[in-house]
Amino acid sequence: MSPGSPPPAASDLEFMQQALLLAREAAAAGEVPVGAVVVRNGQVVGRGRNAPVGRHDPTAHAEIAALRDAAATLGNYRLDGCELFVTLEPCAMCSGAMLHARLQRVVYGAPDPKTGAAGSVLDLFAQRQINHQTQVVGGVLAQECGGLLAQFFQSRREHARSTQQPLRDDAVRTAPERFDGLPGYPWAARYVQDLPSLNGWRMHYLDEGPADAARTWLCLHGNPAWSYLYRKMIPVFLEAGDRVVAPDLIGFGKSDKPKKDSAHSFAWHRQVLLELVEQLDLHDVVLVVQDWGGLLGLTLPMDAPERYTGLLAMNTALATGDAPLSPGFLAWREMNAKNPEFDIARLFARGNPRMSPQECAAYAAPFPDRGHRAALRAFPRMVPESPTADGAAISQQARGFWSKDWSGRTLMAIGMQDPVLGEPVMRSLQQLIRGCPEPVLLQQAGHFVPEEGEEIARLAVGYLRR
Repeated sequence: MSPGSPPPAASDLEFMQQALLLAREAAAAGEVPVGAVVVRNGQVVGRGRNAPVGRHDPTAHAEIAALRDAAATLGNYRLDGCELFVTLEPCAMCSGAMLHARLQRVVYGAPDPKTGAAGSVLDLFAQRQINHQTQVVGGVLAQECGGLLAQFFQSRREHARSTQQPLRDDAVRTAPERFDGLPGYPWAARYVQDLPSLNGWRMHYLDEGPADAARTWLCLHGNPAWSYLYRKMIPVFLEAGDRVVAPDLIGFGKSDKPKKDSAHSFAWHRQVLLELVEQLDLHDVVLVVQDWGGLLGLTLPMDAPERYTGLLAMNTALATGDAPLSPGFLAWREMNAKNPEFDIARLFARGNPRMSPQECAAYAAPFPDRGHRAALRAFPRMVPESPTADGAAISQQARGFWSKDWSGRTLMAIGMQDPVLGEPVMRSLQQLIRGCPEPVLLQQAGHFVPEEGEEIARLAVGYLRR
């Protein structure tokens, strides 16, 4: 009920409770829990519950079933003088049927912000051109009705997580035992498979800390790393009481790995990240990026600037396609092309001498053979090299955002031993970011700056406070 509205009549509460009983029957049958009753002269003359799944019928909504039952009981498709009580705001289809039936009144429980046609998305009942006017009352037992729906969908999500999610024929999934006992990586795996752009591929992410934290660190990795890259920074962020979300891009880490190199594109990976941020409803975000985490991640905030308050950038770039690629990157790309089966553990050991052999091996865990390495082959070729390349135009737009519209705080850290995205590249990025202060220079750090992560994380926790 809206503020200031009179309390519902006792009879309205009674009939909504009957509709709730039918909604619970729908839930028990595996249907979305919506129930409805039609009342005439204080007597229930029609009952219905959701059944589109069981009946293979898109019109088998609770309201339609209740209207049909009432029309059969009364022997008339016109339901003059009747009232309909339903636990969820009716959709456009059901609202149209109610108007055709010439109901006197419609009473609903929970609002439906996605498809509600009694005021949430549109209001069919307010169209004065229609030759019959039906009174509408919303919000009766809204909390109870909405709670039943929330419980149903939460149960479905938990069931999906507890069962093996299907693997597409054109992808592989790294055996889970390869991730057992990785040093410094104790966090629970979470998965999402229903983002529109995923098309059925399963994406892994970490989500630690309180969901209502005052700050969320969104940590995006590069190639050939995965969320293991942030294992030294995550504890510092959590210690500060913050939330941390660290996804594995499709093709990396614990996420599914398409078999074909051609499955990967700049625009597609970016869209997946946008949808993940939207689905998790991340707010007060500090964007943490390194390598490809920045090439993709630096294009995200301009689509929803209200979600982002800070940036921590480490050895990355904006790939706008209108500037020459660095000699270091060109050498890296050539090495990938000539030696696509390069030793990942050795790569990390060479650039990060303080890492243990077990830590270096952990980076190779997701990629047991050539069939799991399509993303590693594809990503070096995906860096935009001309203004017309995939990702170049959106990166140019992002450049304008960071130079003119960015209003958050920025911290930049440079691994000075990086031959690919080292100080010259990062100085260019610094000049593009509005308000970016003098970078932190890490003289002994190489390309994978988060391996020096505890020091940077502690600095960032203090500096990037709102």
